[in-house]
Amino acid sequence: MTSQTSAPDMFAPVALGRLTLANRFVRSATWEGMAAVDGSVTEKLTETLVRLAQGGVGLVIAGHAYVQKQGQAGPWKLGVHSSAMQPGLTGLTGAVHAAGGRIAAQLAHAGQAALVALSGEEAVGPSDGEGFRAMTEAAIESTVEAFAKAARLCRESGFDAVQIHAAHGYLLSQFLSPYYNKRTDAFGGSLANRARFLLAVVKRVRLAVGPGYPVLCKVNSEDFVPGGLTVEEAVTVAGWLKEAGLDVLELSGGTGDSGRLMPVRPGKIQSPEGEGYFKVAAGRIKAAVDLPLILVGGIRSFEAARRLVADGVCDAVSLSRPLIREPELINRWKSGDLRPSTCISDNLCFRPAKNGEGIYCLTEKVAAEKAAKG
Repeated sequence: MTSQTSAPDMFAPVALGRLTLANRFVRSATWEGMAAVDGSVTEKLTETLVRLAQGGVGLVIAGHAYVQKQGQAGPWKLGVHSSAMQPGLTGLTGAVHAAGGRIAAQLAHAGQAALVALSGEEAVGPSDGEGFRAMTEAAIESTVEAFAKAARLCRESGFDAVQIHAAHGYLLSQFLSPYYNKRTDAFGGSLANRARFLLAVVKRVRLAVGPGYPVLCKVNSEDFVPGGLTVEEAVTVAGWLKEAGLDVLELSGGTGDSGRLMPVRPGKIQSPEGEGYFKVAAGRIKAAVDLPLILVGGIRSFEAARRLVADGVCDAVSLSRPLIREPELINRWKSGDLRPSTCISDNLCFRPAKNGEGIYCLTEKVAAEKAAKG
């Protein structure tokens, strides 16, 4: 695509549909591993998200909040499945706003990837499989309503927006993907059928939150598995999402079955040209659908971020692992220090989260401890 005549000001306010941000940098939803066992907000989670707001992020998306207990993907995840969560959620949004930030909640259901040991319920997905069963149409309707109730709870708790998680091989992504979805009813087969569940969620969420409230959705550019969702299908789904009332699309890719092409790809990115895992697909969607687009995946430098926006590939960029290592990264770039993120994409940040410590950059911590010892 041809660059615009002038480079965009990445730190100027930007309107993405109904959502206005202070800049074009978003913290993509990330499993923090800091919620309480029951899914409620903790002081540690609040402090982590406030620090991101203080670090200059235009929108902080809180990660993978489950809309039903049955859909919990792992331990210490945020819950938006019950009104009992509201006091903590309200405190969280108030703290982020007091820090000058904006915050969205990602609404999620893990589907067949749910952790049964935590939920105490049988896992479900589009089709039957080992350790999970196919959802009935009644169960699908119940889950659509759960997304809507969770969205209403988040709006009432002070979140500036909600994001529907339909990527990475979780429930809505599973229905979209012929790799997972082997149904022969109205929710399987054709792309229109496979997208039916997701579009029902978007429409019901829109009704629940009202016409003026920002609704985002995270989808895969493709699944990177044999017979999975393709880029061509993703372009079509993006158009349908716009028609359903979506404000902003966040584009990602890959699933837990995608090997090294999983969403959190391992391996240090060597140059700005190699940044933006899904930029080609993003360009295709932007060319076909008039919908604000946030691009996530392998963006490590200010130079690459600005070029992606200037070239019309996306309207904003989102980061995850770079902000785990450097929560103040955006302010650093804004100050004129344009060195790339120091993140090396080793994925060691997930190790402490799995151990109940919450997510942090283990590589950074080890380096700091060595430096302290001299």
